[in-house]
Amino acid sequence: MTSPTIVNRKALQGYEVLERYTAGIALLGAEVKSLRQGGGQLQDAFCRFKGGELYLYNMYIAPYGQAGYIRVPERRPRKLLLREEELKRLQGRLTQKGLTLIPLRLFFNPRGWAKVEIALVQGRRKFDRREAIRAREERRTMERLRKRY
Repeated sequence: MTSPTIVNRKALQGYEVLERYTAGIALLGAEVKSLRQGGGQLQDAFCRFKGGELYLYNMYIAPYGQAGYIRVPERRPRKLLLREEELKRLQGRLTQKGLTLIPLRLFFNPRGWAKVEIALVQGRRKFDRREAIRAREERRTMERLRKRY
């Protein structure tokens, strides 16, 4: 059985990805079980530094039904695990205006560890978004025509 990948679909629409990183995430047992069942969302989630460490905010993990008496808030801040040099580089890059960190997807690696792919992004202007949509539509049209003939 493969574990589901949770994807932040809207992230790539409004932002231009500059760099990607894969980070571990500190979770509790019931949260891992819930994620393995597909009970999570990355919409509106973002990353922020707090005390020199990187945290993932506003990520929703559904409560696990058989968790027992231990209840964990669904949208609590979760610590992301990166190497110290990556954290320092990211902290330096985030001081530039207009850059932010957002999660793109959450997945389980072959060893079974939960990982989050985060991206250093820059917001797109409305014109840039329209241009990206136009290019994507043209690419789809060309693929359809190519399949026909």
